[in-house]
Amino acid sequence: MQLKKLASFLVVLAGLMAASFPAFAVDKENTMIITLKDGDVTIALRPDLAPKNVEQIKKLVRAGAYDNVAFHRVIDGFMAQTGDVKFGNMKKGYSAETVGTGNSDLPDLPGEFSQTEKFTRGVLGMARTADPNSANSQFFIMFAPAPNLDGQYTIVGKVVSGMDLVDKIKKGDEGDNGSVADPDRMIKVRIAADGK
Repeated sequence: MQLKKLASFLVVLAGLMAASFPAFAVDKENTMIITLKDGDVTIALRPDLAPKNVEQIKKLVRAGAYDNVAFHRVIDGFMAQTGDVKFGNMKKGYSAETVGTGNSDLPDLPGEFSQTEKFTRGVLGMARTADPNSANSQFFIMFAPAPNLDGQYTIVGKVVSGMDLVDKIKKGDEGDNGSVADPDRMIKVRIAADGK
């Protein structure tokens, strides 16, 4: 009788854990690593949700476009935004006045909005203008859930390790929409399949 109770408890526990921690197979081709000042953040990209957006991110990573790009908009308790490869590179072409308004030379992307996945802590979403089909290179990492974004913005991945490092990214001025003076940056970004 005790064994049946224990077995039943373990089945329930396994189900709860599976629901709380969706399994991502280790797929190096769809694993992005962002090196921050305090260490590496590993992100499982989701081409199953947003194939066109993930493909563009990987192109930009492999071109080195995200290296040294600032976290220009960081709102405590909400998200950290980066990826302006035109005006956000802190080693070349950085502009505090225009960062956040630029993209890459690649075309804008269609919205690939998930109806099943939600904007929870650690989720990576594509930034866009009021036009739902205007995502390009900028993305953000969620500090906390934001149900108002669900189904409105493209989810491209989720942090699987290093979220404590994301929490340490320098926060911006809430009165100025999270604008960050002397921002932190992505030192290097790579796809795991490419090695170091």
